[in-house]
Amino acid sequence: MNLKKYFVRALHRLQKGPGYTYKELLVWYCDNTNTHGPKRIIKEGPKKKVIWFFLTLLFASLVFWQWGILINTYLSYNVTSSLSIGFKTMKFPAVTVCNANPFKYSEVKHLLKELDKLIEAALERILQPAHGDTITPLRLNGSDNASEALDLVLWNQIPLVLIDEHDKDNPVIVEIFETNETTPGNETTPGNETTPGNETTAAPPVPSNTTSEEKKYKLAVKLCSHQGSNNCTYRNFTSAAQAVTEWYILQSTSILSKVPLQERIRMGYQAEDMILACLYGAEPCNYKNFTQIYHPDHGNCYIFNWGMDKEALNSSNPGAEFGLKLILDISQQDYIPYLSSAAGARLMLHQQKSFPFLKDQGIYAMAGTETSIGVLVDELERMGYPYSDCTMNGSDVPVKNLYSEYNTSYSIQACLRSCFQNHMAEICGCGHYMFPLPEGLTYCNNDDNPGWAYCYSSLRSSIRQRQICIDSCKETCNDTQYKMTISMADWPSEASEDWIFHILSYERDMSTNVTLDRNGIIKLNIYFQEYNYRTISESAATTIVWLLSSLGGQFGFWMGGSVLCLIEFGEIIIDSLWITVINIISWCKGLKQKRAQARYPDTPPTVSELVEAHTNLGFQHEEAGAAPSHGTPRGEALPPEPGTPPPNYDSLRVQPLDTLGPDSDAE
Repeated sequence: MNLKKYFVRALHRLQKGPGYTYKELLVWYCDNTNTHGPKRIIKEGPKKKVIWFFLTLLFASLVFWQWGILINTYLSYNVTSSLSIGFKTMKFPAVTVCNANPFKYSEVKHLLKELDKLIEAALERILQPAHGDTITPLRLNGSDNASEALDLVLWNQIPLVLIDEHDKDNPVIVEIFETNETTPGNETTPGNETTPGNETTAAPPVPSNTTSEEKKYKLAVKLCSHQGSNNCTYRNFTSAAQAVTEWYILQSTSILSKVPLQERIRMGYQAEDMILACLYGAEPCNYKNFTQIYHPDHGNCYIFNWGMDKEALNSSNPGAEFGLKLILDISQQDYIPYLSSAAGARLMLHQQKSFPFLKDQGIYAMAGTETSIGVLVDELERMGYPYSDCTMNGSDVPVKNLYSEYNTSYSIQACLRSCFQNHMAEICGCGHYMFPLPEGLTYCNNDDNPGWAYCYSSLRSSIRQRQICIDSCKETCNDTQYKMTISMADWPSEASEDWIFHILSYERDMSTNVTLDRNGIIKLNIYFQEYNYRTISESAATTIVWLLSSLGGQFGFWMGGSVLCLIEFGEIIIDSLWITVINIISWCKGLKQKRAQARYPDTPPTVSELVEAHTNLGFQHEEAGAAPSHGTPRGEALPPEPGTPPPNYDSLRVQPLDTLGPDSDAE
């Protein structure tokens, strides 16, 4: 019982607070706080009070300003990068080797026969001005048998045109081939066709006496939304060699996209023909130690130490004698002349179980050389959310990874290409030959999708599309990069090439005749340059410990305060809230009493009177001036009725709250 009374009294004292008004509370705080400044405000003279008040206000403002800067710095989640160098047994990287030429020309010649005829005729037409001839389209309706054999349908799907820029304000487009649909007067200005929706208008014919020395010509690829449409664009090139290569790639892509995958693999370079010799450290290896994948840019590619079926190999020591040695045959004599202008092997070093994107990260090895590649390893460790927008495995990336069919790990290159292919499938209605296909779609080609090249070119040059993919894709939090130091030397030397080519030819073809030469042989040495690896890791630049210490340092420097001072400040806030609550309760009770007084003008009745009023009608008071009952003369009072009046229980009388003393709850 005593314990209950103690808690009740404690609660009452807590409700009262250290003072009954805000002024008393503020004076009590300034007199008892450990923070410098407030004590001087209440204890100094009038002039010093003003000075100390402004000083305290100034330094308090500085504290809050510094706190805002510190909290904003903490919430920005900056990171610091640290570099550490370690020494351990490392996994040898996965090595992907491809031929720069995707297919053997002897295997695909029947598919590209008409395309080769067209480009040869076009080159003859393009080179005509170099001999001082007049620019005139090549007639295809005449008696020339060679011209009649050209496939005009294939040409008109994605044609090449010449742009005469002698008059830069009014460039003139000249058709390379003239058909029944085009006449010598049909040259047009490119500005009339590059803008969608504009009608093509005829331009003045080219003067017949104008020679190539007086003109400037550019070769362009004409791309239209559909055949015969005026909604066209021109892709200009500074060199005709670039234009021919780009045009040939677009046309061959359309042709090869209709060839089944297994047939394309058969038309490429086989591992047993391409990989002549293999040695890893002191252990011999062969083409069976490589995993074959099909790469649209380079045909058949072969990966050593990919780690898909077997454990990744470790390197025992640094140095060339402990690395991978390869001798490759690229068969340069069987290259497609208009598709592959570079000769050599394309190779890339990457992590196990990752897809090789050779077009972005690969390097070339030149034929007739021995290329030595020294490798250094950099391991990157990024911090995740909220410090950076990286991903661990790509599961939180909104783009569907089309390269998951290879069972490879996530990479930002795979995400960007998947994003582009998904957009192309959505906008163009088909997929590009260079990327994996989404489910239920086919590759684009000129027959089924006449305007695919125009759609692809517009999408590829769209800044908005690129920005959407960049915003959607994320970097990986952990990554391994291989830094390469490359050196080359002629191989084999003139003194040893005779016997080396004899041996390699015999081992490949079982023939005593030399079937290999310097233009098709490449030797590779890939090894760890040193066994040190570098780890670049990120750590939080600001932590909660840093934030608390910085906040306390600023508070202590400007105000001479500590954590206890903050607790005191919190205490006065709580007391202020209690006073506010008590004032609100008192105001509500006062309002209730005023309403009760308005209901009873005289002294409020006691509880006993209210009870008796409901049980004994004789004690109900009549209002002054009320009308007398029936049969009683006006102005004559009723005689008192017999009965015993109820006791007057003054202890039950409801008293106003303001009549109680401040310590009335002590009893």
